[in-house]
Amino acid sequence: MMKRILFFLLIIFSQIIYAQIIRKYSNEFLNIGAGARGLAMGGAVVSNQDDVYSPMWNPAGLIKIDRDWQMAAMHAEYFESIAKYDYIAYAKPLDYGNGVFAISLVRLGVDNILNTTQLIDPEGNIDYDKISSFSTSDYAALFSYAFHPNGNHKLDVGATAKVVYRNVGKFASGYGFGFDIGAVYHTDTDWNYGFMLRDATTTVNFWTINQKELSAVVNGEEFNPAPTDKMEITMPKLNLGVSKTFEFNRDLKLLPEAGVNIDFAKTAALVSTDFASITPYVGGELIFQDMIFVRLGLNRFQSLTDIEDLKRKVSFQPSAGIGIKYKGLTLDYAITNSGIGGSNFYSNFFSLKLDMQGFRN
Repeated sequence: MMKRILFFLLIIFSQIIYAQIIRKYSNEFLNIGAGARGLAMGGAVVSNQDDVYSPMWNPAGLIKIDRDWQMAAMHAEYFESIAKYDYIAYAKPLDYGNGVFAISLVRLGVDNILNTTQLIDPEGNIDYDKISSFSTSDYAALFSYAFHPNGNHKLDVGATAKVVYRNVGKFASGYGFGFDIGAVYHTDTDWNYGFMLRDATTTVNFWTINQKELSAVVNGEEFNPAPTDKMEITMPKLNLGVSKTFEFNRDLKLLPEAGVNIDFAKTAALVSTDFASITPYVGGELIFQDMIFVRLGLNRFQSLTDIEDLKRKVSFQPSAGIGIKYKGLTLDYAITNSGIGGSNFYSNFFSLKLDMQGFRN
Protein backbone atom coordinates (compact mmCIF):
# COMPACT_ATOMS: atom_id res chain seq x y z
CA MET A 1 0.00 0.00 0.00
CA MET A 2 2.79 2.42 0.93
CA LYS A 3 4.61 1.70 -2.34
CA ARG A 4 1.47 2.55 -4.29
CA ILE A 5 1.01 5.80 -2.39
CA LEU A 6 4.64 6.83 -2.97
CA PHE A 7 4.37 5.95 -6.66
CA PHE A 8 1.19 8.03 -6.93
CA LEU A 9 2.86 10.99 -5.23
CA LEU A 10 5.86 10.81 -7.54
CA ILE A 11 3.58 10.92 -10.58
CA ILE A 12 1.75 13.97 -9.20
CA PHE A 13 4.95 15.85 -8.41
CA SER A 14 6.50 15.03 -11.78
CA GLN A 15 3.46 16.52 -13.51
CA ILE A 16 3.61 19.61 -11.30
CA ILE A 17 7.27 20.16 -12.18
CA TYR A 18 6.57 20.18 -15.90
CA ALA A 19 3.50 22.37 -15.52
CA GLN A 20 4.94 25.09 -13.26
CA ILE A 21 7.92 27.39 -13.01
CA ILE A 22 10.67 25.98 -10.80
CA ARG A 23 12.41 28.40 -8.42
CA LYS A 24 16.13 27.93 -7.87
CA TYR A 25 16.09 29.47 -4.40
CA SER A 26 12.63 28.70 -3.02
CA ASN A 27 12.35 28.08 0.75
CA GLU A 28 16.03 28.90 1.23
CA PHE A 29 15.48 29.62 4.93
CA LEU A 30 15.30 25.84 5.45
CA ASN A 31 18.82 25.44 4.02
CA ILE A 32 20.46 27.67 6.65
CA GLY A 33 20.71 24.86 9.16
CA ALA A 34 20.31 24.93 12.92
CA GLY A 35 22.64 24.67 15.87
CA ALA A 36 25.80 26.70 16.21
CA ARG A 37 27.89 23.52 16.02
CA GLY A 38 26.88 22.70 12.46
CA LEU A 39 27.01 26.33 11.35
CA ALA A 40 30.51 26.79 12.78
CA MET A 41 31.66 23.71 10.85
CA GLY A 42 30.28 25.05 7.57
CA GLY A 43 27.54 22.43 7.45
CA ALA A 44 30.11 19.62 7.63
CA VAL A 45 27.85 17.53 9.85
CA VAL A 46 25.84 15.49 7.33
CA SER A 47 27.44 12.26 8.60
CA ASN A 48 28.09 13.17 12.24
CA GLN A 49 25.26 15.30 13.67
CA ASP A 50 23.65 13.02 16.23
CA ASP A 51 21.30 15.09 18.37
CA VAL A 52 18.13 17.17 18.38
CA TYR A 53 19.56 19.48 15.69
CA SER A 54 19.75 16.59 13.21
CA PRO A 55 16.44 17.31 11.38
CA MET A 56 18.04 20.35 9.73
CA TRP A 57 21.17 18.46 8.64
CA ASN A 58 20.26 14.78 8.39
CA PRO A 59 17.27 13.31 10.27
CA ALA A 60 19.01 9.92 10.45
CA GLY A 61 21.25 11.30 13.22
CA LEU A 62 18.32 11.40 15.63
CA ILE A 63 18.68 7.65 16.22
CA LYS A 64 21.71 8.31 18.45
CA ILE A 65 19.34 9.72 21.10
CA ASP A 66 18.74 6.42 22.87
CA ARG A 67 17.41 7.52 26.28
CA ASP A 68 15.33 10.25 27.92
CA TRP A 69 14.87 13.33 25.67
CA GLN A 70 16.59 16.40 24.25
CA MET A 71 15.51 20.00 23.71
CA ALA A 72 17.31 22.76 21.83
CA ALA A 73 16.91 26.41 20.92
CA MET A 74 18.86 28.77 18.69
CA HIS A 75 18.71 32.49 17.92
CA ALA A 76 20.60 34.42 15.25
CA GLU A 77 20.49 37.89 13.73
CA TYR A 78 21.62 38.81 10.23
CA PHE A 79 22.89 42.11 8.81
CA GLU A 80 22.88 44.21 11.98
CA SER A 81 19.68 42.62 13.32
CA ILE A 82 17.63 43.29 10.18
CA ALA A 83 16.68 39.60 9.91
CA LYS A 84 16.05 37.30 12.87
CA TYR A 85 16.30 33.52 12.72
CA ASP A 86 15.01 31.17 15.44
CA TYR A 87 14.86 27.41 15.93
CA ILE A 88 13.38 25.27 18.72
CA ALA A 89 13.14 21.49 18.80
CA TYR A 90 12.29 18.48 20.95
CA ALA A 91 13.32 14.85 20.40
CA LYS A 92 12.48 11.66 22.27
CA PRO A 93 13.10 7.93 21.68
CA LEU A 94 9.97 5.84 21.27
CA ASP A 95 9.23 2.89 23.53
CA TYR A 96 10.69 -0.57 22.87
CA GLY A 97 13.43 0.73 20.59
CA ASN A 98 11.04 1.78 17.83
CA GLY A 99 13.11 4.75 16.70
CA VAL A 100 13.25 8.43 17.65
CA PHE A 101 10.66 11.14 16.96
CA ALA A 102 11.34 14.89 16.84
CA ILE A 103 9.42 18.06 16.17
CA SER A 104 11.14 21.31 15.19
CA LEU A 105 9.91 24.85 14.59
CA VAL A 106 11.78 27.38 12.42
CA ARG A 107 11.20 31.09 11.82
CA LEU A 108 13.04 33.67 9.70
CA GLY A 109 11.59 37.17 9.80
CA VAL A 110 12.28 40.75 8.73
CA ASP A 111 10.28 43.52 10.43
CA ASN A 112 9.60 47.20 9.71
CA ILE A 113 9.91 47.05 5.92
CA LEU A 114 8.72 50.27 4.29
CA ASN A 115 5.59 49.90 2.16
CA THR A 116 5.72 52.47 -0.65
CA THR A 117 3.10 50.90 -2.94
CA GLN A 118 0.69 53.76 -2.22
CA LEU A 119 3.31 56.53 -2.17
CA ILE A 120 2.03 57.97 -5.48
CA ASP A 121 -1.70 58.64 -5.73
CA PRO A 122 -3.77 57.95 -8.90
CA GLU A 123 -3.06 61.49 -10.19
CA GLY A 124 0.71 61.03 -9.89
CA ASN A 125 1.20 63.12 -6.71
CA ILE A 126 3.62 61.98 -4.02
CA ASP A 127 2.05 61.57 -0.58
CA TYR A 128 4.56 60.59 2.11
CA ASP A 129 1.75 60.04 4.61
CA LYS A 130 0.81 56.93 2.64
CA ILE A 131 4.08 55.20 3.56
CA SER A 132 3.51 52.39 6.06
CA SER A 133 5.48 49.36 7.23
CA PHE A 134 5.03 45.60 7.17
CA SER A 135 6.80 42.40 8.17
CA THR A 136 7.66 39.27 6.24
CA SER A 137 8.13 35.91 7.93
CA ASP A 138 8.86 32.33 6.93
CA TYR A 139 7.74 29.52 9.25
CA ALA A 140 8.19 25.75 9.11
CA ALA A 141 7.17 22.82 11.29
CA LEU A 142 9.31 19.71 10.87
CA PHE A 143 8.17 16.24 11.96
CA SER A 144 11.10 13.81 11.92
CA TYR A 145 11.57 10.10 12.56
CA ALA A 146 14.74 7.97 12.61
CA PHE A 147 15.25 4.21 12.95
CA HIS A 148 17.54 1.24 12.27
CA PRO A 149 16.11 -0.76 9.35
CA ASN A 150 15.81 -4.44 10.26
CA GLY A 151 17.79 -3.77 13.44
CA ASN A 152 20.96 -3.01 11.45
CA HIS A 153 22.91 -0.66 13.73
CA LYS A 154 25.44 0.14 11.03
CA LEU A 155 22.75 1.96 9.07
CA ASP A 156 20.76 4.94 10.39
CA VAL A 157 17.76 6.08 8.35
CA GLY A 158 15.56 9.14 8.88
CA ALA A 159 12.83 11.20 7.24
CA THR A 160 11.25 14.61 7.81
CA ALA A 161 7.83 15.90 6.79
CA LYS A 162 7.81 19.70 6.37
CA VAL A 163 4.87 22.07 6.61
CA VAL A 164 5.73 25.62 5.49
CA TYR A 165 3.89 28.92 5.96
CA ARG A 166 5.23 32.12 4.39
CA ASN A 167 3.77 35.58 4.86
CA VAL A 168 4.59 38.86 3.10
CA GLY A 169 2.62 41.41 5.11
CA LYS A 170 -0.87 42.05 3.71
CA PHE A 171 0.34 41.32 0.18
CA ALA A 172 0.69 37.56 -0.01
CA SER A 173 0.83 34.32 1.94
CA GLY A 174 1.69 30.78 1.00
CA TYR A 175 1.49 27.23 2.33
CA GLY A 176 3.79 24.40 1.37
CA PHE A 177 4.69 20.82 2.15
CA GLY A 178 7.56 18.47 1.36
CA PHE A 179 9.81 15.68 2.59
CA ASP A 180 13.50 15.15 3.38
CA ILE A 181 15.18 11.77 3.69
CA GLY A 182 18.62 10.87 4.96
CA ALA A 183 20.89 8.03 6.00
CA VAL A 184 24.25 7.42 7.66
CA TYR A 185 26.32 4.25 7.21
CA HIS A 186 28.96 3.34 9.82
CA THR A 187 31.86 1.08 8.81
CA ASP A 188 33.88 -1.26 11.01
CA THR A 189 36.83 1.15 10.71
CA ASP A 190 34.80 4.03 12.20
CA TRP A 191 34.20 5.91 8.94
CA ASN A 192 30.78 7.51 8.60
CA TYR A 193 29.11 8.09 5.22
CA GLY A 194 26.06 10.33 5.18
CA PHE A 195 23.56 11.55 2.62
CA MET A 196 20.67 13.98 2.94
CA LEU A 197 18.15 14.49 0.13
CA ARG A 198 16.22 17.69 0.78
CA ASP A 199 12.81 18.18 -0.82
CA ALA A 200 12.96 14.60 -2.04
CA THR A 201 9.64 14.77 -3.90
CA THR A 202 10.03 18.53 -4.43
CA THR A 203 8.45 20.95 -1.97
CA VAL A 204 5.36 22.73 -3.25
CA ASN A 205 4.22 26.18 -2.09
CA PHE A 206 0.74 27.48 -2.94
CA TRP A 207 0.48 31.29 -2.86
CA THR A 208 -2.49 33.60 -2.33
CA ILE A 209 -1.98 37.17 -3.61
CA ASN A 210 -3.91 40.19 -2.29
CA GLN A 211 -3.98 42.21 -5.48
CA LYS A 212 -5.90 45.07 -3.86
CA GLU A 213 -3.06 45.72 -1.41
CA LEU A 214 -0.27 45.02 -3.88
CA SER A 215 -1.22 47.03 -6.95
CA ALA A 216 -1.12 50.77 -7.50
CA VAL A 217 -2.79 52.70 -10.35
CA VAL A 218 -1.10 55.94 -11.44
CA ASN A 219 -2.48 57.97 -14.35
CA GLY A 220 -4.53 54.98 -15.45
CA GLU A 221 -1.55 52.58 -15.52
CA GLU A 222 -1.33 49.65 -13.09
CA PHE A 223 1.92 48.94 -11.27
CA ASN A 224 2.84 45.86 -9.20
CA PRO A 225 0.56 43.41 -11.01
CA ALA A 226 0.02 40.06 -9.29
CA PRO A 227 2.36 37.25 -10.41
CA THR A 228 0.71 34.86 -12.83
CA ASP A 229 2.19 31.76 -11.16
CA LYS A 230 0.61 30.95 -7.80
CA MET A 231 2.54 27.71 -7.32
CA GLU A 232 6.23 27.52 -6.39
CA ILE A 233 8.35 24.39 -6.73
CA THR A 234 11.51 23.70 -4.72
CA MET A 235 13.76 21.18 -6.46
CA PRO A 236 15.67 18.48 -4.54
CA LYS A 237 19.13 19.13 -3.12
CA LEU A 238 21.59 16.38 -2.25
CA ASN A 239 24.22 16.65 0.51
CA LEU A 240 26.94 13.98 0.74
CA GLY A 241 29.53 13.79 3.52
CA VAL A 242 32.17 11.50 5.01
CA SER A 243 33.73 11.80 8.47
CA LYS A 244 35.91 9.98 10.97
CA THR A 245 37.02 10.67 14.55
CA PHE A 246 40.77 10.65 15.19
CA GLU A 247 41.89 10.18 18.81
CA PHE A 248 45.26 11.76 19.63
CA ASN A 249 45.14 10.77 23.28
CA ARG A 250 42.60 10.23 26.05
CA ASP A 251 41.68 13.92 26.19
CA LEU A 252 42.01 15.20 22.61
CA LYS A 253 40.05 14.21 19.49
CA LEU A 254 39.55 15.60 16.00
CA LEU A 255 36.38 15.09 13.98
CA PRO A 256 36.68 16.34 10.35
CA GLU A 257 34.12 15.99 7.56
CA ALA A 258 34.29 16.73 3.85
CA GLY A 259 31.63 16.47 1.21
CA VAL A 260 29.66 18.07 -1.60
CA ASN A 261 26.35 19.85 -1.95
CA ILE A 262 24.45 19.18 -5.17
CA ASP A 263 21.65 21.46 -6.40
CA PHE A 264 19.56 20.13 -9.27
CA ALA A 265 19.54 23.53 -10.96
CA LYS A 266 22.08 25.83 -12.63
CA THR A 267 23.62 28.16 -10.01
CA ALA A 268 26.90 30.01 -9.41
CA ALA A 269 28.53 26.87 -7.94
CA LEU A 270 32.09 25.89 -8.89
CA VAL A 271 30.74 23.12 -11.13
CA SER A 272 27.51 24.17 -12.77
CA THR A 273 25.46 22.56 -15.55
CA ASP A 274 21.85 22.77 -16.63
CA PHE A 275 21.18 19.52 -14.77
CA ALA A 276 23.06 20.06 -11.50
CA SER A 277 25.49 22.34 -9.66
CA ILE A 278 28.14 20.98 -7.30
CA THR A 279 30.06 22.77 -4.57
CA PRO A 280 32.38 21.25 -1.92
CA TYR A 281 32.48 21.88 1.79
CA VAL A 282 34.86 21.00 4.61
CA GLY A 283 34.84 21.45 8.36
CA GLY A 284 36.14 20.05 11.59
CA GLU A 285 35.78 19.96 15.34
CA LEU A 286 38.59 19.72 17.92
CA ILE A 287 37.31 18.08 21.10
CA PHE A 288 38.97 18.39 24.51
CA GLN A 289 37.74 16.00 27.23
CA ASP A 290 34.31 15.94 25.55
CA MET A 291 33.73 19.29 27.24
CA ILE A 292 35.37 22.05 25.15
CA PHE A 293 34.96 22.26 21.36
CA VAL A 294 36.72 24.42 18.75
CA ARG A 295 35.27 24.43 15.21
CA LEU A 296 36.10 25.70 11.73
CA GLY A 297 34.43 25.35 8.35
CA LEU A 298 34.39 26.43 4.70
CA ASN A 299 31.26 26.26 2.56
CA ARG A 300 29.28 27.89 -0.28
CA PHE A 301 32.10 28.03 -2.81
CA GLN A 302 30.95 30.09 -5.80
CA SER A 303 32.39 31.40 -9.04
CA LEU A 304 31.39 35.05 -9.43
CA THR A 305 32.29 37.95 -11.71
CA ASP A 306 33.93 40.90 -9.95
CA ILE A 307 32.02 44.08 -10.82
CA GLU A 308 35.24 46.15 -10.88
CA ASP A 309 37.59 44.19 -13.16
CA LEU A 310 34.96 41.80 -14.64
CA LYS A 311 37.15 38.79 -13.83
CA ARG A 312 35.82 35.49 -12.53
CA LYS A 313 36.71 34.92 -8.88
CA VAL A 314 36.03 32.18 -6.39
CA SER A 315 34.30 33.15 -3.16
CA PHE A 316 33.43 31.02 -0.15
CA GLN A 317 31.82 31.33 3.25
CA PRO A 318 34.18 30.85 6.22
CA SER A 319 32.88 30.01 9.67
CA ALA A 320 34.17 29.32 13.15
CA GLY A 321 32.88 28.71 16.63
CA ILE A 322 33.31 27.28 20.08
CA GLY A 323 31.23 25.18 22.43
CA ILE A 324 31.19 24.06 26.03
CA LYS A 325 29.34 21.15 27.60
CA TYR A 326 28.67 20.44 31.25
CA LYS A 327 26.74 17.28 31.98
CA GLY A 328 23.54 17.60 29.96
CA LEU A 329 23.83 21.29 29.08
CA THR A 330 25.64 22.45 25.92
CA LEU A 331 26.16 26.07 24.87
CA ASP A 332 27.50 26.75 21.36
CA TYR A 333 28.51 29.88 19.45
CA ALA A 334 29.24 30.36 15.74
CA ILE A 335 30.21 33.27 13.51
CA THR A 336 30.02 33.27 9.71
CA ASN A 337 30.81 35.69 6.91
CA SER A 338 28.82 36.02 3.70
CA GLY A 339 32.06 35.41 1.80
CA ILE A 340 31.05 37.63 -1.13
CA GLY A 341 33.78 40.03 -2.20
CA GLY A 342 35.42 40.02 1.22
CA SER A 343 32.34 41.63 2.75
CA ASN A 344 32.09 42.55 6.40
CA PHE A 345 28.61 41.10 6.84
CA TYR A 346 29.03 38.75 9.81
CA SER A 347 26.29 36.72 11.43
CA ASN A 348 26.36 35.44 15.01
CA PHE A 349 24.61 32.29 16.19
CA PHE A 350 23.93 31.13 19.73
CA SER A 351 22.39 27.77 20.51
CA LEU A 352 21.56 25.85 23.66
CA LYS A 353 20.90 22.13 24.07
CA LEU A 354 19.44 20.30 27.05
CA ASP A 355 20.08 16.55 27.19
CA MET A 356 18.38 14.78 30.07
CA GLN A 357 20.52 11.66 29.55
CA GLY A 358 23.61 13.72 30.37
CA PHE A 359 22.18 14.82 33.70
CA ARG A 360 21.40 11.23 34.69
CA ASN A 361 24.87 9.88 33.88
